[in-house]
Amino acid sequence: GMDGSLNPIENRPKIMAYDWGARSGPSVFPRTRWNRYHTVELCGHSDFTECYNSHGESCPASCGYVREIDEQPQQLVAKAMQERAQTNKPQYILNVGDNFYWGGIEKTCGTPMDEISFTAHHQFDQIFEKVYGGFGRSTSSRPQLMAYDWGARSGPSVFPRTRWNRQHTVELCSHSDFTECYNSHGKTCPASCGYVREVDEQPQQLVAKAMKARAQTNKPQYVLNVGDNFYWGGIEKTCGTPMDEISFTAHHQFDQIFEKVYGGAGLADAPWLSVLGNHDWGGRQFNNGWDQQIAYTWASTRWVMPAAYYMVHVEYPSQMFSADIYMIDTNFLDAHAPDKDSEHNICGQAHNPPGADCSAVGGPASVMSCQSWFYDLWAEQKTWLVSQLSKSRATWQIVVTHFPCGEDGERQAFYRELRTSYGLDLLVTGHRHDQELWKATDTHRNYMAGLTCIVTGGGGGISSEATPDPHNKEDWFGEAQYGFFDITITKDMMTVESINWDGTVARSTQVYPSR
Repeated sequence: GMDGSLNPIENRPKIMAYDWGARSGPSVFPRTRWNRYHTVELCGHSDFTECYNSHGESCPASCGYVREIDEQPQQLVAKAMQERAQTNKPQYILNVGDNFYWGGIEKTCGTPMDEISFTAHHQFDQIFEKVYGGFGRSTSSRPQLMAYDWGARSGPSVFPRTRWNRQHTVELCSHSDFTECYNSHGKTCPASCGYVREVDEQPQQLVAKAMKARAQTNKPQYVLNVGDNFYWGGIEKTCGTPMDEISFTAHHQFDQIFEKVYGGAGLADAPWLSVLGNHDWGGRQFNNGWDQQIAYTWASTRWVMPAAYYMVHVEYPSQMFSADIYMIDTNFLDAHAPDKDSEHNICGQAHNPPGADCSAVGGPASVMSCQSWFYDLWAEQKTWLVSQLSKSRATWQIVVTHFPCGEDGERQAFYRELRTSYGLDLLVTGHRHDQELWKATDTHRNYMAGLTCIVTGGGGGISSEATPDPHNKEDWFGEAQYGFFDITITKDMMTVESINWDGTVARSTQVYPSR
C-alpha cells in the first residue's frame, strides 16, 4: 500500500492520487482495470481516481468499484490473516514483493546499511509494522536500557531514580530498591521508597492525559519544553547523523515517547519549543544523538529546536501585545573536569567512549575539551541574551532553560541582573523532577529581585524526587511531584498555574510586565 501521510525529507513530489488518501496508514493505489484479455480498458487511472475521490458516487459502472472493499483491501486482507493466525499460528510468511507503492521506499539508494532512514522507517511503520504487528525493536547495538522486566514494552516506561530526603543527606530509596519496587509492582518494596503504584508506574501517561484534558478548553498555542526529553541518555545513537536525515533510532524514540503520547484536539498541533537537558546530551557523556533532536525540527510539524539556543518572537496582533522567548542551554552546570563526579558529568572520562567526538556537528571535539566547550557556549549565550533583552520591544520577556530556578553558576546573580537591568518577566526551568512555583514573594529561596520562576521537571519520564503520596509531603521541594504548568498570557498579566498529574491546580500566581 501507500502511506498517504508520508512527507519525505527529500524533495520528492507527493504520491497520493486522491484527496482523502492523505492519511496515516495504508491507502490503496488506483490502477487501471482491463477486461480479462487485456484488449479493452474498462477503467482508466483518472476514472478510478474519481471513484476514490467521490467514494463511488461519480464512478463509471465499468470500473466495478465496490466501495466497502476497494477502499480498504489491505486492511481487510490483514484482518483475515490475523484471524486465521489465531488458530493456525504461521511459522513464517513468504512475501512476493511490491511491498510499497508506488515506487518502493521513497528515498534515493545509498543510505549506509547499518542505518534506517526516516523515510524508510516511516513507510515500514505505517504500511508493515502497524498493519501486520508491532514495532518494538531497535537497530542500535547499544545495551538494553530498561531497568525492570515489564518495562520492555512499546511507549513510555518510567526510569527509577533514587529518592532522598529533602536535604539530600539521607538516601531513602536506592536505584536497586526502586527497581525492585517496579519489578514487583510494589509487593517487595521498602516503605521508605514512597512507591505509589497507580502513579509511579505510569506518570508520563497520567501527565499527558491531564494535558490533553486541559487542552480541550484552554487550547495552548505552544508548549515550552525544558529538556531531558528522552531517558536515560537522550537519543540512543552516536552524534553525527547527517542533519537532513532522521535515523531509525531517533524516529523510533520520537514516535514512541513524543508523537504517540502528546496528541489529541488542542495539543497535537501546538508547536513544542524545546531545549536540551543534560540527559539529552547523554547524561554521563556528550556524544549521544542530541543533534538528531535538532534535526527533527525539519522532520516534524510541531517539534521546534533549530539549535542549542535560539529566540522565538510571538505576536498577538488582535490583543496588541507580544512576547520574546529565549531558549537557552545551561548544561555547563553538568560539565566538569574529566576525572570528576563520573555519574553526573557530561564530560567525564568514565562513561564517554574512547575518541568521543561531536565536532563534525558543532559539538565538543573530545573529553579533554568538553568542559571548556560548554563553558564557552554559556559565555556566548550570556552575551547574546543581554544583547537580545536590551533591544527587545516585546511586552513580555521569557527565558526557557533546563537547569532549575536560580542555578546560573553565580548564586542567582545573573538572573537577578536580567530582571533588574533588562526586565526579564518569567524563568521557565526543569531538571529537578518535581513541580515548583517560585513566586516573587518566596524570598526564602528566590533572590532574583521579584522574578517569577517555575521548575517543571515532573513530566514522568523518570520517577519524581519524592513520593507522590499527597499525605506525605515531608520531602517535597514544591507543590507537586508529577505535572505541568499552564500559563495564560494577556497584555496586562500572566496567570501561572501548577497542574498536578490528576488535573487539579496545585498552586498559582499572577505576573505583571516589569517594563
